[in-house]
Amino acid sequence: MQIRLPRLLLIIIAIVVVIGIAMSFFRSPAPSSNPSAAKNAAPAATTSAIKNTTLEFLPQEIFKVTPIELKQTMALSGALRAVDQASVKARVAAEVREVLVREGESVIAGQILVRMDTSEFQARVDQAKGNLHAMRAQLDIATRNRDNNRALLDKGFISRAAFDNTASQFAAAQANVESAQGALDIVQKLLNDSVVRAPISGLIAVRNVQPGEKVSTDYKLLDIVNLKKMECEALVPTSDIPKIKIGQSVLLHIEGLTEEFIGNVTRINPATQAGSRSIAIYIQVANPQDVLKVGMFVDAQLVLRTKAHVIAIPQTAVHKESSGAYVYALENNLIVRKNITLGQEGRSGEVALIEITSGLKAEDQIVKTDMGNLRPGTAVRMTQASANK
Repeated sequence: MQIRLPRLLLIIIAIVVVIGIAMSFFRSPAPSSNPSAAKNAAPAATTSAIKNTTLEFLPQEIFKVTPIELKQTMALSGALRAVDQASVKARVAAEVREVLVREGESVIAGQILVRMDTSEFQARVDQAKGNLHAMRAQLDIATRNRDNNRALLDKGFISRAAFDNTASQFAAAQANVESAQGALDIVQKLLNDSVVRAPISGLIAVRNVQPGEKVSTDYKLLDIVNLKKMECEALVPTSDIPKIKIGQSVLLHIEGLTEEFIGNVTRINPATQAGSRSIAIYIQVANPQDVLKVGMFVDAQLVLRTKAHVIAIPQTAVHKESSGAYVYALENNLIVRKNITLGQEGRSGEVALIEITSGLKAEDQIVKTDMGNLRPGTAVRMTQASANK
């Protein structure tokens, strides 16, 4: 048996259900008891977070301003070479018998380096000596004849013409002796040149010959360099040449070495380099321990001017904008921004600095490197008791 509800009752139930759903969907949340506190909650939380932020710095990240000697420099570059160097060449054409040195060995001036085959030269010397002896014997005969004929002439036993003839024979014999002596000197020199000696003291840089080779005259046998005094050739634009003077100091940084060397400008080329508007200058540096080698690349700083008692800071600490320059400093354990006026750029040792003409004073502490935009008023703390330069 099925029970059917009246149609009107079903319609009423449906209307009640729809009204209940609508009321639950559009019901608003309960209002806060303190509207102003809710409104300011987010800004207050942000401010509190900033005040509680503390930046930590390492000592090497802080620069303590101290008056220093600032050097205005000009950047140069070049390669090292030895001031004293020599190419040892063969003076005679001969076969090489001995080569007594190798690359890297030390030699002194006059030391024997190479010996060549001397058999041919010795034979020519012996021949020249024999010829000289023969010429001297003829000169002795001519001398006696001339002296005898002079005595006979004085006594009137011979004529003047006869004496003049013997005198001419004496002069010819004397000339023959001198000629033979010259020929002996020439071949003796060739014999001496078959022994090759060091023209300077230094180190053997190149060896181009081996025993048993036949070399010609002027063949390069060896290269010798003296490393005690080194030189660097650097090109300078003609517009900067008036700033350079003989004797100016130059700070040299050698590729591969940590030590800094000091040299001096010793010469300035009187002409520009072909195809450029640059003039070569020559910088010499002492090298008593032979640390510097030929061909090493040099990054040099020519000292143009020195200024004492200058307030200068690392260039990495400076922030620049359209309105000027500024740095971040530490005062009362807080970050502060200080506007500064810049002067000339320079160096102190290996550090690139810039002069500060206003805005900083001695003992100020600044952030040494660019760490981006720091918020003035932020608390800071050092990880050690004191900040060092």
